[in-house]
Amino acid sequence: MSSFSEKILNTNTTNPKPNNSNNTPPTTKKMMTTKHKRNSWSEFWLENTNPLQNIIFTMKLPPPSIKKPPQTLVHNFPKIDRTLLLSDVLMLKILSLLPESQKNANFLVCKRWLNLQGRLVRSIKVLDWEFIESGRIIVRFPNLTQVDLVNGCLVKENSDILVSHKSVKLQIGSGFSPYWRMCEENILPVEVIDRGLKALASGCPNLRKLVVIGASEFGLLSVAEECLTLQDLELHKCNDQILRGIAACTNLQILRLVGSVNGFYRSLVSDIGLTILAQGCKRLVKLELAGCEGSFDGIKAIGQCCQMLEELTFCGHKMESGWLAGLSYYENLNTLRFLSCERIDSNPGPEEYLGFCPSLETLHLQKCQLRDKKSLRALFKVCESVKGIVIRDCWGLNNEMFNLAKACRRVKSISLEGCSLLSTEGVESVILSWNQLESLSVISCKNLKNEEISPALLTLFAALKGLKWTPDAKSLLAPSLVGTGMGKKGRKLFKKSGDIRHPMGWTPLVLNSEACPGWDLKLSST
Repeated sequence: MSSFSEKILNTNTTNPKPNNSNNTPPTTKKMMTTKHKRNSWSEFWLENTNPLQNIIFTMKLPPPSIKKPPQTLVHNFPKIDRTLLLSDVLMLKILSLLPESQKNANFLVCKRWLNLQGRLVRSIKVLDWEFIESGRIIVRFPNLTQVDLVNGCLVKENSDILVSHKSVKLQIGSGFSPYWRMCEENILPVEVIDRGLKALASGCPNLRKLVVIGASEFGLLSVAEECLTLQDLELHKCNDQILRGIAACTNLQILRLVGSVNGFYRSLVSDIGLTILAQGCKRLVKLELAGCEGSFDGIKAIGQCCQMLEELTFCGHKMESGWLAGLSYYENLNTLRFLSCERIDSNPGPEEYLGFCPSLETLHLQKCQLRDKKSLRALFKVCESVKGIVIRDCWGLNNEMFNLAKACRRVKSISLEGCSLLSTEGVESVILSWNQLESLSVISCKNLKNEEISPALLTLFAALKGLKWTPDAKSLLAPSLVGTGMGKKGRKLFKKSGDIRHPMGWTPLVLNSEACPGWDLKLSST
């Protein structure tokens, strides 16, 4: 500050202007001196431009940059995917709690949700075998425990005719014959199926249920070696040689063998295969034999070796005569089922050699032919200790045949459905002989009339713990559906001989109920 003031003083005192006029009056000289000393600040800045230039230069400089605070996740929280903050374990737990109707939509959210939802899938039905061979099934669904390969093992045709038999669905052309075995012509080669089973077993070691058709014993052996926890197995087109591979599944508990299906495929399961099965799978709890052949020896071997067997089912069996006596070796059998059987046992032998199942609780007969009196008498003799009987939609069950059920004296519950040949008198004579009866169910037995009920039967009804009596009602509509036309008899879609309309024209098709039992044919319009 002192230097600045000194500079101002020096500027005012040094180098004064020369005074050329010596005749100037003193007053005028004094006034000129005073005016010169009062220079303004603007004149001073114009005379001294260096400080001004510094100020102007400073003003032209750009303003200093202001450092912005670092952006955090909280600042942009509404713009990000909040699920990214959750771990995979927590997301899996959340997605597992969603209802089934929302789980399929989760695959479309993002790639992460696609992978997470795939890890939650436990059961799958394969429709394309390429999905197995390419390994995509393991990548998409690494935690599978139940796999159905039946429809994936079949070669599809581009047709509008769909033929189905339980779990088997097949599209066929319009020129097929009901006497062909359609599945045998459309099943993939055995080598391809075995290769797919090996790849599936190596990728899904925790597999617990498998459904397959057309495999060999080598494919099943690879499954048995890799999948030690396999408990449920269903084999279509099974034969004695394939059962060698099943024997390696030591932890198997539920087994369903399908040997032959009329019109689809044919295969042989005899006493040899049943014996191999009995010696290998000793921990079986449930066994179903569909379309299998055998005799007393094969049934006896299973009863002696599989001591833990509780449920045995025969579906459309082709057993030889005398096999029924082998059921007496099943000491722990709890449930015995017969489904769609044309006969029980054509020649069961003397009753003194039949024996009986001591632990049997339930006898189930559905869609069976019960016209053979000798066969039905032998069945009730083997099941004399049964406590529950269920008979549904069986043919030939009249009063005389049903009267044979009196041999079962420990019956506590009886269910009759679709037994149109039974009368009130025939039912009354049997159920009154059962002193331990506690439950009765009668549905759609049109010959049972309410006005024919005797006082003794009414007294029994009053003492029962459970009673359902609707003999003349085949189907009961809900009150909200009355008057809508539901429940009325529609016209028949197929006859034994008729025509099926194909999009390319009329194609004659003969449907023979004897040649194609159990068929379910559907047409899809295009």
